[in-house]
Amino acid sequence: MRPDWRLSTDQTNPARWRLLWRALHARNYRLFFEGQSVSLIGTWMTRVATSWLVYRLTNSPFLLGLASFASQIPILFLAPFAGVWVDRWDRHRTLVITQTLSMLQSFALAALALSHTITVLEIILLALFQGAVNAFDMPTRQAFVVQMIERREDLGNAIALNSSMVNGARLIGPAIAGVIIAAVGEGYCFLIDGISYMAVIASLLAMRVAPRAASGKPSLLATELREGWHYVKGSDPIRTVLLFLVLVSLVGMPYTVLMPVFARAVLHGGASTLGFLMAAAGLGALTGAITLAMRPSVLGLGRVIVWSASLFGLGLIGLGLSRMLWLSLVAVAAAGFGMMRHMASTNTILQTIVAEDKRGRVMAYYSMAFQGLAPFGSLAAGAIAARIGAPWTIMMGGTLCLAGAAGFAAHLPQLRRVMRPIYRELGILPPLPPSPEE
Repeated sequence: MRPDWRLSTDQTNPARWRLLWRALHARNYRLFFEGQSVSLIGTWMTRVATSWLVYRLTNSPFLLGLASFASQIPILFLAPFAGVWVDRWDRHRTLVITQTLSMLQSFALAALALSHTITVLEIILLALFQGAVNAFDMPTRQAFVVQMIERREDLGNAIALNSSMVNGARLIGPAIAGVIIAAVGEGYCFLIDGISYMAVIASLLAMRVAPRAASGKPSLLATELREGWHYVKGSDPIRTVLLFLVLVSLVGMPYTVLMPVFARAVLHGGASTLGFLMAAAGLGALTGAITLAMRPSVLGLGRVIVWSASLFGLGLIGLGLSRMLWLSLVAVAAAGFGMMRHMASTNTILQTIVAEDKRGRVMAYYSMAFQGLAPFGSLAAGAIAARIGAPWTIMMGGTLCLAGAAGFAAHLPQLRRVMRPIYRELGILPPLPPSPEE
């Protein structure tokens, strides 16, 4: 029997609150959620500490963009190959390896920072290493969600809970980092991050994961790369949502890279101000992810993408115009809310309609769109901000996000016509009534 995806959409229904945590009934996913919740707090501490350290050492918006570029550019070049391997390898074992390598990278940063010998070059080289690890970790993590949950109808909830987990950590981690940086320096943030990876590694080792069925004899790497590319290019829904995500990643996501500039140069604050800004963005994103997790069905996510990207763009414009801390906090919270709902909705649509044997490769392209192309946006944002200032740079990005949302909205009716047969096959939509001739 197919699962009943067509649950009540009544906003006053108390059952909607019970829907929020339904994926946690799966033991493996619950272990993953608990371990990652701890580890991601450390990850966000490292992100804030790295940005602040680079800006403190150089006072350069361009080098801020370059450091972010280095941490993400390996994803662009390695993710297509990683996607093929994710469809071949044991995803559980791969995650244990990638999380262990990430832990070692954080400990290396801590050792250099605490010995007061760290340079910008070393930060960039370690960022490149972490980016290479992430190129394999991200598509593996995304594709592994299906193996962790026990009921396929909980997939959308699990993806939204992943986003809630990331942004709960995004709310807590930067606030802690701001306090620690001001008190004892950036090195201790890196050290705490390294220790926090032990939680997610322990949770992975505690899982009981059934081996995946082999998908047949692997083809040549080039053949599987070409097969994945043609699959993405030939699917109008997959291609369209990915292209829109590319636009938002290039012109909108770099706002986080310029946060130290807003904290110090625009709002005349310090590390604590940066922590507040990042925490506000995390609070908005966490709220967006929670409201998305309460949705009973994937139906209507196209509209969610349109309005979320629009809110993201408006939030960026508001941040660029603001010169007061409270107003900037509201703007980044709105931007975080919109960004997270856009990203998680895109992820959910992709994971719902993708063929299982192409899941790793499609999620690799998702990783490329979300983070692999973002470094070019970060590098461009740093260079443009050095010439015209961070506020104008951010407002330009917000305006382009609004334009992209309008274009996506115009294409949405066509996407619905293509996706409805897929949703009917999955049981998300009821089957069509028989024709009179039948």
